[in-house]
Amino acid sequence: MNIFYEENGSFKAGTVLADNTSSLQVETAHGKRSKIKAANVMLRFEQPGLSEFMAEAEKVAADIDVEFLWECCPPEDFGFEELGTEYFGHKPNPIEAAGALIRLHSAPMYFYKKGKGRYKAAPPDALKAALASTEKKRLQAELQARYVEQLSAFTLPPEFADKLQQILYKPDRNTLEVKALEAACAATHLSAAHLLERCGAIPSTHDYHFQHFLIEHFPHGTGFPEVAVDMHPELPLAEAEAFSIDDATTTEIDDAFSVMKLPNGDWRIGVHIAAPALTIPRGSPVDEIAAERLSTVYMPGNKITMLPDNVVQSFTLSEGNLCPALSMYLDVAPVTLEVRHTESRVERLHIAANLRHDTLEPLFNEETLAAGKLDYPHAEDLTLLWQLSQKLEALRGKSADNSTQQVDYNFHVENDRVDITTRRRGSPIDKVVSELMIFVNSEWGKLLAAHDVAGIYRTQSSGKVKMSTVPAPHQGLGVAQYLWSSSPLRRYVDFINQRQIVSVLNGEPPAYEKNDSELFAAMRDFDTAYTLYNEFQRRMERYWCLRWLRQENVKQTEAVVLRENLVKLVRIPLVGRIPSLPESPPGTRVILEIGDIDLLDLNFNARFVAVAEAV
Repeated sequence: MNIFYEENGSFKAGTVLADNTSSLQVETAHGKRSKIKAANVMLRFEQPGLSEFMAEAEKVAADIDVEFLWECCPPEDFGFEELGTEYFGHKPNPIEAAGALIRLHSAPMYFYKKGKGRYKAAPPDALKAALASTEKKRLQAELQARYVEQLSAFTLPPEFADKLQQILYKPDRNTLEVKALEAACAATHLSAAHLLERCGAIPSTHDYHFQHFLIEHFPHGTGFPEVAVDMHPELPLAEAEAFSIDDATTTEIDDAFSVMKLPNGDWRIGVHIAAPALTIPRGSPVDEIAAERLSTVYMPGNKITMLPDNVVQSFTLSEGNLCPALSMYLDVAPVTLEVRHTESRVERLHIAANLRHDTLEPLFNEETLAAGKLDYPHAEDLTLLWQLSQKLEALRGKSADNSTQQVDYNFHVENDRVDITTRRRGSPIDKVVSELMIFVNSEWGKLLAAHDVAGIYRTQSSGKVKMSTVPAPHQGLGVAQYLWSSSPLRRYVDFINQRQIVSVLNGEPPAYEKNDSELFAAMRDFDTAYTLYNEFQRRMERYWCLRWLRQENVKQTEAVVLRENLVKLVRIPLVGRIPSLPESPPGTRVILEIGDIDLLDLNFNARFVAVAEAV
């Protein structure tokens, strides 16, 4: 006796070796023996033999028109042999019955299984929907296969054109395009960005990085809504005339300086900060914009300002203008340069000049100071400020020798070319600005603390820098407290702190109380955004360093070993790992041969050539 039975969702045929009523011991045509339940037996037959039965049954199943079979079905559920009689026009033999069952089982869209050997025809509407879905999947599979073929041949499918930003920056792995891209990447052994670049979808590597940042942090664009700026309040006019010192590309001029000789022989040094807080109240439309942006974003050749241009132009300390300012005056002894007294005021200030680094630094530097050359604008004032900044630095317990060892890099991008120049940190220009800013930020922090008014401080303890609403020492700067308040056009924290300072000077209630939840939220959000913006700036500076290597066709260059196989190039601020570098102590100068430069991954290959000869 042979049987046709179901096992694990498939149909098989076997010879009965033992029949135990509820179970049977069977052997297949291949000699495999197994124990099956009697309930799983669909047919019992003597002929044909096992070797022929399954082949003949599957042939019958293949010849059955499934749509006609569905049309033959009764409205209620049925057994496979009943339907076989209706379809074949006679009681089916074992091969026909098995073929009918195999066909029923293989078409679940047409026939719903209702039990062992029993089925029910799918309703017409359900069948139509299922067939449409299957056809859709078939067409999608064909489309995806075409995408993969085109991408693997480095041809961009036309359908990708208006979806590139989403595919590149926010890929949805459930879409056909991303599935096809992943398959093509696996086939070509390229990353998605490199494959799409080969397809011509990334014409500008710079725009690739910039757009990635914008989509992540400025999804609605970098434009501003139209906002009005209130008229400046009537303020007393400062006696001093001020000048600023900034980079050539700076438009948000936050700070300026003035120098006056007092009748008693003392010097009155003024540090003047642009004062947007005077006419931009908390919760106003402009304030909401600043609270959302939190900071100006810098990158070589471009920036995204925190405030709209008309707002910036209303408060920036531009040459020739009378500007509202938050000023701190330092009365300084003429010889010892001891700061005898400080006073803060809110006033109008005339800006006599906007001095720029590129034109000032060749004239105002350590060499010209040592030679006593004073043939440049505000030379005597700058000389005094330089002397005072050295005094202030010493009072903080800092060594001038240490501050002059580091180098800052300036990137100038024009017409898609980059120029990278250096400025030694601790140079006279750098020190004048930094020391006076440290002084006023520390003093205004002390002012808020003395009046028990909330502020946002930058603190450092045990090497860890953090932001806090509680004044605490900044060990790295050597000050008892440090309040960010000198860049209110560029940083929202400074903007907030300026409101608090102005409220103290005007004898008004502060804009933010100590436990104000918005103050804490602003501090947290600013810290997060500022970290992200700085990381983006460093990323774009790395990009332009790599562009510079290509632009200048650099084949060999010197580098300094930082640690293990990590080096920094001497001429530009580019750091990378060199696997071929032999073990060398930090500070060793080596010669590298530059290899491939990847502007998408922002990496480069280089090979160790030799240790540079000591100069």
